[in-house]
Amino acid sequence: MEDVIKLPGTEERGPAKKRTRTPRFDPEEEEQQRRTHVKRLSALGEQDGSVKLLEELVFGAEDELLERLVEEAEVPAEASLVEDADDGSGDSEDEDEAPPASRASVWVDEDDEREEEVDMTHRYRRDLIRGEAESTMTNQKLQQRMREQFQKSMGGAPSWADKKKKKKKTTGRTSFLPTRPHSQTSCFKVLLQHTSKCLHANSSRPSEDRLTTVQFHPIAQVVMTAGLDQSVSLFQVDGKTNPKIQSIHLERFPVHRAQFSRDGDTVIATSLKNKMFYLYDMMEGRVTPVHTVRGLNEARVKEFSVCPEGGALLLTGTNGYLHLLTLQTKEVIRSMKINGDVVGVAFSHDGSKVFANSEDGEVYVWDMRSSRCVNRFTDEGCVKGTSIAASPNGQYLACGSQSGVVNVYSQEACLNSANPKPLKAVMNLLTSATSMTFNPSSEILAIASRDEDEAVRLVHMSSLTVFSNFPVSKRKIVYRTSCLDFSPHSGFFSLANNKGHAPLFRLLHYKDF
Repeated sequence: MEDVIKLPGTEERGPAKKRTRTPRFDPEEEEQQRRTHVKRLSALGEQDGSVKLLEELVFGAEDELLERLVEEAEVPAEASLVEDADDGSGDSEDEDEAPPASRASVWVDEDDEREEEVDMTHRYRRDLIRGEAESTMTNQKLQQRMREQFQKSMGGAPSWADKKKKKKKTTGRTSFLPTRPHSQTSCFKVLLQHTSKCLHANSSRPSEDRLTTVQFHPIAQVVMTAGLDQSVSLFQVDGKTNPKIQSIHLERFPVHRAQFSRDGDTVIATSLKNKMFYLYDMMEGRVTPVHTVRGLNEARVKEFSVCPEGGALLLTGTNGYLHLLTLQTKEVIRSMKINGDVVGVAFSHDGSKVFANSEDGEVYVWDMRSSRCVNRFTDEGCVKGTSIAASPNGQYLACGSQSGVVNVYSQEACLNSANPKPLKAVMNLLTSATSMTFNPSSEILAIASRDEDEAVRLVHMSSLTVFSNFPVSKRKIVYRTSCLDFSPHSGFFSLANNKGHAPLFRLLHYKDF
């Protein structure tokens, strides 16, 4: 199902393109499917602690995923990449039942309270109506219907949205990193051999244009995709069918970047040429356009990063400016400036420092508390910088360049030395290194270029060696990559490509999602 969010005062431009409409499911079959998921969930009640943690996840696929992880962990060492599975769809229809109690909003837009009638005959809203009489609907009722549809798709209100439960679970969470000891060589071989190709993460709702974002939810078993087709979509990750949870259409707003907030409750989305950006509260079903930011003197809001402590965004401006924006008050509280244009930023593991890579090949280190530049160095051999990434464990810093070379540094040296030397110069990309990310355990660095097909490489950090068998397939599966991400415990790896797909890979060395 898709919902269109339309700004007040805007009109449709031109006739809508004809699109084949997905047939509705039989409500009885839908109810039977939901009951089946509930039964499967109940079977998990007597399992061990690690399984109970997975009960936090959505839509009843936890048992299937757990069984899959156990089975895949026993595959022989010869295991290699497999071909794509057949496409499947996990769309589900609404059911008439009372909505759960909603929590009080921290901030309310007065415009949202107006009784404006929304046209429900639009092609993106038809699936939300429950009869011909609902040709129009108030904004408030539409938000309620969206909230019901989202929670229904997830089998009820997911427990990750329960603040109290989430805090209780977090305090007692155990490590999900591999517990069996491995030498650097044996660990490299295990990671090298145990990789398999799954169904595309967004197979149940491929994008009609280039994908620009793929990101796993920080807590739930969910992945988000967004792209130039003006949509943000959520999918449940089980590696088999990856059913769609919800898709939101943003009218005349091709999405350049979308990210979950640190707590996972909100999606922030920016576009290519707009100063406005959107905040999507998933549980409230509320999509809020932020038209103005106090203290921000920029023509557009395009690039941003979510600050590790939460509640704030670091916006990348023009002419070397970085702006710290609080989401609560929607205002810039401080700005920092470097020489040259900013091409990428990365936070230290504790959020106290931010590394800003400039187009000129210089890296600046800023103290977030004092807003002072505490160090500055030149990325060795770099003529034009393109990207940057910091490892979660605070050990490494990777700097990408237009030549495709990725220099890996000691993060400690970058904080204290004016002339740090790279630990390794990774030269496996032949075109500009435009995307980089570390996995949560800091054992793997993923690098990619959007300028060439299949230009994705995985670097084993302990040995500083590139995996030779990724990507390997009889046909192209990756194409041109614009974004990369690992799941919270490295069990899955996905990317966003120019074909509107999000290829999904299972890293079998890691037992959990």
